Parts: sequence; structure tokens; C-alpha cells
Amino acid sequence: MELNALLMCREHESLRMLVAALDEFGIDEEVCTTEPEAMQLLALGYYSALVVDFDLPGAAQVVRMAHLAPAKRRPVVFALIGAQTDIGSTFQAGANFVLYKPLVREQMERSLRAGQAFMRPDRRKSRRRKMESLVYLRFGDVCPVPALVLEISEDGLSVQASEPLPAAELPLRFILPGTTYMLEGSGEVTWADDTGRGGIFFSKMSSAARRQLKSWLAKREMKKPARVRAAARAGKRRAASTPAN
Repeated sequence: MELNALLMCREHESLRMLVAALDEFGIDEEVCTTEPEAMQLLALGYYSALVVDFDLPGAAQVVRMAHLAPAKRRPVVFALIGAQTDIGSTFQAGANFVLYKPLVREQMERSLRAGQAFMRPDRRKSRRRKMESLVYLRFGDVCPVPALVLEISEDGLSVQASEPLPAAELPLRFILPGTTYMLEGSGEVTWADDTGRGGIFFSKMSSAARRQLKSWLAKREMKKPARVRAAARAGKRRAASTPAN
């Protein structure tokens, strides 16, 4: 069973103990130290477990983002907390288990053993997800809010955010999956629900950005298996030949 964990932590001693314990349980680990890095890794990869130091800025937001994933892809979350950390806030954010600092080997191993029963393995050959990336949306004067990109077209995006989207035009920026090209512009929220899902129509984007997006979409289309492209073309022909009611 191939299990893996993402660790968002900066403390050397905590990391040393966590990595040693995870190795004993046969769990691969990947380490990051900041909220943006953790967000990007969660958007692009699958993790059986997530260990987050709640003394780091943005820890609660990272845990909430992890809980946006479908239930079958949701990691088991361990909150790493200090003496001054509000334990209630960790569970409110979505933590499943708590690890107290400074870490004690026996307590840490008990929690990992209990959490391991709920971890799901990554059975895929690659951790990279084909479609999902992060888009950053700005609501008024607040800091940009990250959301998962679910679908991309020439006209817009469908996204999953951690809070409902306002019916407004929002500045946005995101990197096209599999590239280093940053798209920036504005989008109009055309629909949204209470769970944070929504559709955004590109209202303002440079000509260069639109060309880059169109080229990226064309390359993805060419990578589809021939039978998938043939089925899509056949579907379009049938739709064109069907008389309107």
C-alpha cells in the first residue's frame, strides 16, 4: 500500500521526528514551509496524509483547501500545535488528529497508527493531476483567495473555492497546468452556489494571454487518444445533422 504525506513545517527537530516516524510506517513524505507552496502541491498532487504546523501563517486555510477535495481524495489531517495554539480552531478548520509540540515519540506514533487506518493509497503512476491548478481571486481589498480550477475553456473557468463567490467581476491570476505561464485578467462570476463552486467568464484578458490559452487548449486536445477525438467529432456531426424542434 503506497501512502504519502505532505508536511508543512519549518521546525528542524519536529521535521526530523516526523520524517523518522513516517519512514517507520512506510509513508513517503514531501516537505514544504509556506502556505502558497502547500496550496500548489495540494492542487497538483494526491496525499494520503497532511501534517500542518498551526504556528505557521495560513495553516487553517491549507487545511480547508485540503477538505475541498472529493471524499475519496481527502487526506487525513494532523495538526501540529504548540502550547499557545487554540486547539478548537484546529478541529474547526478540519484537523482529524492533533500532535503536540514538542513532539513525544510515543504520542506521535499512536496518532499516526490511528490515522493510518483511514489513509488512502495513491495507486496512480503519477501524482500529477491533469486539470487542476490554483487560481487566485481578489474580493475587494482583501488578500487574494485561492480556489481550485476544475475546468478551463477559452471563455472561462469553473472553480471550487473555500467560500461562496460574490456575483461580481473579480481580478484573477493562475498558471496554466503543466506550464510556467501566468495568466492574469478579470472574470465575471456567472454562477455560484453555497459550497464555493462557481463559473467565471473571462471579461478582461490580454491578446497574448488569450493566444497562450488557445494554444494550450489545442495541445491538450491533440494529446487525447485518437478514439476520443473521433468520438467527439462524430458527436458534433450528429448534433449538426439533427433537425431543430
